[in-house]
Amino acid sequence: MSYFKPQFRHPQLPTNERGFTRTAYEGLISTLCAGCGHDSISAAIIQACWELSLEPHRIAKVSGIGCSSKSPTYFLNKSHGFNSVHGRMPSVATGAFAGNHDLNYIGVSGDGDSASIGMGQFAHVVRRNLNMLYMVENNGCYGLTKGQDSATADEGSKSRTGQVNPFENIDLVGVALEIGATFVARSFSGDKQQLVPLIKAAIAHKGFALIDVISPCVTFNNHHGSTKSYDYTREHVQSGNIVDFVPSRTEITANYEEGQTHSVQLHDGSMLNLAKTKPEHDPGNLRAAVNALQASREEGEILTGLIYIDTEEPDFKTMMKIGEKPLNSLSQDELCPGGERLEKINASLR
Repeated sequence: MSYFKPQFRHPQLPTNERGFTRTAYEGLISTLCAGCGHDSISAAIIQACWELSLEPHRIAKVSGIGCSSKSPTYFLNKSHGFNSVHGRMPSVATGAFAGNHDLNYIGVSGDGDSASIGMGQFAHVVRRNLNMLYMVENNGCYGLTKGQDSATADEGSKSRTGQVNPFENIDLVGVALEIGATFVARSFSGDKQQLVPLIKAAIAHKGFALIDVISPCVTFNNHHGSTKSYDYTREHVQSGNIVDFVPSRTEITANYEEGQTHSVQLHDGSMLNLAKTKPEHDPGNLRAAVNALQASREEGEILTGLIYIDTEEPDFKTMMKIGEKPLNSLSQDELCPGGERLEKINASLR
């Protein structure tokens, strides 16, 4: 049976600053399991891009293999897209960015795609500070192959068959902090109020931005004993901060109590306003971020919100001295310096 979205739309739907309705950012009807957390993440991406008034055709979405990597089909169907080999999405994103850095890059990956076969690629794209939003849809299992534990499954958690995981998990947030990520956040697919502004801030960030989203698998990992289920996550979420992203061109109207707001200016001039539930946590302090993450693990809690941000570290474009004009727009004369110039270059290498 085929399913199609109705073509009729109310003529007075609200539009953003670019004149687009929210439907311009949607994709095809999802074929994921009903209730999958990944669909909630897709909805959050749609909402964030619409609120930022991004042009859909100025966005490139890249993914690997897995349930998570199917989800880009369900948002931004008017954008560029590339579904790559398992675990190799960062390489594709790097090459695409080198060719055209004028696009906004959104990478969607999973816990298997990033923490197992793609672990090496994940580590290197972090340390290169590539300009992209890297979204991990983390459900702690391999949903496409009947629910085996993934590398992010917590030690002691139970699979659907009752097997206890004996291995320590790989915490991608902790790994990212250790190897130099400049924007690190964690959220829950069921908390759209927190996730949408985090996505907006990550897109505006100049450099690599990781958001690890706990996204329960309703088919294979939503049972008693799982630490990635809806019930467990709701019971153990510890909000590190409440995030409100306000673009610099818009008047700040958020209402916060005195002493509860910490503002961080991003490279594009936008402001990230943090209403911290724990006043002692400073998201600009790497050691504080690592300590907060470790403390939450020891307490059996899941720390969410903006955990760390660094707006001073040079991004990939700056480090590689990539010119302002994208490579894909250069002419043949600009790309080929000519025989005489090439001979001088070759001579200098002898």
